[in-house]
Amino acid sequence: MMAKIIHGDCLEKLKPDIFRQEGLDPEVCLTFLDPPFNQGKEYDYFDDSLPEHEYWLMMQTVCTRVRELTVEGGAIYFMQREKNTEAVLRCLRETGWTLQNLIIWTKRTSAVPNTIRFGKQYQVIAFATKGKRPRVFNRLRIDLPLRPEYRYGREDGVFVTDVWDDIRELTSGYFAGDEALRDANGERVHKQQSPVALLLRIILSSTMPGDLVLDPFAGTGTTLVVAEQIGRPSVGIEIDPKNVALIQKRLKIRREADSVIPLREYYRFTPGLEQIWQGTVSIPIPRQRQIALLETKQRYKHGRA
Repeated sequence: MMAKIIHGDCLEKLKPDIFRQEGLDPEVCLTFLDPPFNQGKEYDYFDDSLPEHEYWLMMQTVCTRVRELTVEGGAIYFMQREKNTEAVLRCLRETGWTLQNLIIWTKRTSAVPNTIRFGKQYQVIAFATKGKRPRVFNRLRIDLPLRPEYRYGREDGVFVTDVWDDIRELTSGYFAGDEALRDANGERVHKQQSPVALLLRIILSSTMPGDLVLDPFAGTGTTLVVAEQIGRPSVGIEIDPKNVALIQKRLKIRREADSVIPLREYYRFTPGLEQIWQGTVSIPIPRQRQIALLETKQRYKHGRA
């Protein structure tokens, strides 16, 4: 099985001997680190209101253990709230990672209002490596929709930069579309779900087929779902048994909303895409449909899973 989910606390499971017991070689090539943000949300198996020093001490432990499992040149993408940028960079630096980019992921549908400063409308993703140079870095080119201030489009697309403003977050309500995982009442089963398009970009950028991908806070399993589709073995660690069951079901029963196939055309100008992207078949998608994948206008129907 290319995707494996481990039930437990990542502080206990992020060890070489545990990986070997699970039949895994401790040779991680890419880690997507998207932990709870310590902002008081209700989790059944995690205290999201820890004292600041305790929370960041935990993050340092996680980053240290991930690094021990990572091959030379392997990558970590550490996502956090914008207000924690300084703490993220310090955490990575003090645990031996080398920063490559601070990615700004702008929100398309929501902003946090403020009365004394500008509203917050982005999250940060710190891209760092074990060692000074990445083992793998694929320069992706995308068919970015033409912006209003430009008259002519690029015939061969544009390279992805460190500002990601073309991927919509899975916010509440109909903006999340069919991709968000919901219960029978139409409520999201997990409040912080990462979109398929985000994980696809991260995995395509920093791995090749066959490279092991790790997600220590697996949540709803998007990392594993995406990795499996493009030929990357993956392992997720999740403490909540309900989420573990959800991930297992999601891996077994493929949802149309989880498919990465429609996004392949968006990356078609990437050099060597055939070698980078394996495991799915390309299908021609009308340009209007490509844009809709990034900015859906279809209203959400209450109760639809």
